[in-house]
Amino acid sequence: MKIGVAGIGTVGVGVIKILQSHAELLKDRCGQELEVVAVSGRDQTKDRGVSLDGMTWYTNAVDMVSDPNVEMILELIGGSEGVAKDLCVAALKAGKPVVTANKALIAVHGTELATLAEKNDAPLNYEAAVAGGIPIVKAMREGLSGNAISRVYGILNGTCNYILTEMEETGGDFDAILSDAQALGYAEADPSFDVDGVDAAHKLAILTSIAFGTPVDFDNVYIEGIREVSALDIAFAKEFGYRIRLLGVARKNNGGIEQRVHPCMVRKDTAIANVSGVFNAVVAEGDFVDSTVYEGRGAGEGPTASAVVADIVDVAAGRISPTFGIPVGRLKAIPTMPVESHVGCYYVRLTVLDLPGVIADISATFRDEEISIESLLQHGRAPEEEVSVVLTTHEVKEDALLRALSKIEKFDHSLAKPRMIRIAKL
Repeated sequence: MKIGVAGIGTVGVGVIKILQSHAELLKDRCGQELEVVAVSGRDQTKDRGVSLDGMTWYTNAVDMVSDPNVEMILELIGGSEGVAKDLCVAALKAGKPVVTANKALIAVHGTELATLAEKNDAPLNYEAAVAGGIPIVKAMREGLSGNAISRVYGILNGTCNYILTEMEETGGDFDAILSDAQALGYAEADPSFDVDGVDAAHKLAILTSIAFGTPVDFDNVYIEGIREVSALDIAFAKEFGYRIRLLGVARKNNGGIEQRVHPCMVRKDTAIANVSGVFNAVVAEGDFVDSTVYEGRGAGEGPTASAVVADIVDVAAGRISPTFGIPVGRLKAIPTMPVESHVGCYYVRLTVLDLPGVIADISATFRDEEISIESLLQHGRAPEEEVSVVLTTHEVKEDALLRALSKIEKFDHSLAKPRMIRIAKL
């Protein structure tokens, strides 16, 4: 099968390396030769460390679609709009298979592209769009097809997981660890998509669609990043027996779906708490299989290229599945539950003046909202000075907790906005 590669950066080069170094192995696995015959990139003169000899160069990636020698398109450009989208639309309309690593594109336009793929009998594969080298799309779309999925959650961004791991191990604060991550190449110069949770939300929206048979609905994912997680929170979490991880969580709940990305406290003895550094992990829960755990490298040349090549092999071998596990016409819209309706336990850190009656005021406010305190912690005393009062709650509806924290913030002895982190029940 003859392939056109649009985007020959880190992942594109990795794909070409695998196709060239494992040519015979891949031929055995899919029944035909896989050959890159066309490429598109920004700079034709750049040395990328792989041979592009004999490949047709396209300045405009979309022009590859009309090349009769190109049978499959790899979209490795990135971004939800522009050339990436135009290329995929053109290829699918032409009936040519598309393999992409573009999470933003699938999260925003996945349903539209899946409709085009079915209409024109052209496969659309995107294993590399979620969790890098972990084959979670295939696992959920095919391996767990005998199960009704009740929940899927995980660590979906390696940059955030690295930062939170380093904050725990070194005691450093967010800004300092982020700078280190950028110096090591684990974080982009502009880290917003990662640390603000958008990257993880793209991946969660895709997993939600596969898990629950719904159209992709990125716009209704609740997103909260890790910028506000402090070294204090990390230390208190440790004292309570938790670690902090940025989780993406999707689950069915009371006739609706929760889709949320935010920092969570997770017990140290859970599998997800022990996933550290740049690694990703996904847990899928099915009614017959129970809980299944998938862990591996979520980014980088090798892991991402590995996932792209797996999709190429599937297409070349004729192993085709509906884009989101079921035909587009059978995807059913399910209402998204607002995060305020979430019921769970919470960690709360209050910054207050150490005065008589402060704890009584806090307790009374929680009592008025029918919130039960599980534990409360204050280290030492600093009369009439700033102290942290930390507590965890029993299960409570989030909107009740938010009302209580809003009242506490207005107290004369309150010195900062209360900090709240959800405690994950895993």
